Amino acid sequence: MTFERIRIAILLAFTIFMGLFVSPANAQMNIEIKGVGQTLYPIAIARFRDEDKLPVKISDVIRQNLTRSGYFRNVELGNGVEDDQVIPNFKTWAARGADALAVGSVTQKSPGQYEVRYRLYDIRKGESLNGLIVSASEDNLRLAAHKISDDIIFKLLGERGVFSTRLSYVMKEGKRYRLVISDADGQNMRNALNSSEPIISVAWSPDGQKIAYVSFEDRKPVVYVHELVTGRRIVLSNERGNNSAPSWAPDGKSLAVSLSKDGNTQIYRVNADGSNLRRLTQGNTIDTEPQFSPDGKFLYFTSDRGGNPQIYRMSADGERGEPARRITFKQPYATSPRISPDGKYLAYIGGAGGGFKLFLMNLATGDSTPMTDTSFDESPSFAANGRYILYSTQVGGKKVLAAVSVDGYVKQILSVPGSDVRQPSWGPFMDR
Repeated sequence: MTFERIRIAILLAFTIFMGLFVSPANAQMNIEIKGVGQTLYPIAIARFRDEDKLPVKISDVIRQNLTRSGYFRNVELGNGVEDDQVIPNFKTWAARGADALAVGSVTQKSPGQYEVRYRLYDIRKGESLNGLIVSASEDNLRLAAHKISDDIIFKLLGERGVFSTRLSYVMKEGKRYRLVISDADGQNMRNALNSSEPIISVAWSPDGQKIAYVSFEDRKPVVYVHELVTGRRIVLSNERGNNSAPSWAPDGKSLAVSLSKDGNTQIYRVNADGSNLRRLTQGNTIDTEPQFSPDGKFLYFTSDRGGNPQIYRMSADGERGEPARRITFKQPYATSPRISPDGKYLAYIGGAGGGFKLFLMNLATGDSTPMTDTSFDESPSFAANGRYILYSTQVGGKKVLAAVSVDGYVKQILSVPGSDVRQPSWGPFMDR
């Protein structure tokens, strides 16, 4: 298959969505866990005192988060409440098989405003690991639970959790397209944009306050930058021909885009306000899908300069800074490069068995591993902590989202009943 045919096939996949979509206000993301880690950490999450008065039960959200991570086993699934102001009976919880215990309470401070307290205990060592006090409105109770879940991950596993990060993805209802922002568990869906034309290639700004995307609302692909809080947006690129594949530089001051304004699709860089457009690649081939390395020094991109599409790397200042070097060799074609937050791994879509499959490459060794058992994978996106990869795939003839841990043990399917879901992107840490 030629690169041009692959590019057309991908564009058609973007623009021809099938299925019906239920309104995000009523939709619920279903999560099916397909695997778990090698070792499950036994933890007890007691019911939070007075959470039964809330529309959201904090302990339920925390339990679901930890189970979904694939690295914890809940040993307390009942309705018992532990007083968060009293040291628990460590021997009792140890006898129940818990290595850790989380307890908490919810206090209403004013109408619609709450204070959520939680404390974590190491049962085996018989000591407190401290906790958090989170202020939350009634609309943000789930976020409070996500922050507590992240704190548990950090204290017990030594890494930042991603439960309080956000996802974006595209859904379709009839002839209407919706760009949806949700919590990392797929809940609390909000529409960022409604359109009668396709929306593709969503990319989060490094601070999580903006997204860039390609919209066909003017009957041609145009790149926009959209402020999520205000809804304000600007046209980043509306050049002649195709405007596609926006990617933010790590400092958030500029983006790389793919444009066909001068003939073949080439890679350009542009300031985040749409000024100072400059060309980075100079070939007569198709260069597209640019992605910055985490340190901002390099750009990874897809090119057919060697015949079939493969992934290359060049200086972020363009090929004049460092000539492009080919990165992928193991598959007949490779597209959609994404770099892990630590810069050690490359996720990409490679040709395999006549289909498209998610692969993970160790950039130090060049070793590449297939990560899925499906054949219609698209649009990989790393979680902010680098532990998971979100992507789109097809299950039972329907487009769904899926996630896989980088060690390959934890696999999940995320779907909305009656809906077609594509074009996922995992947002950054929100330091607020």
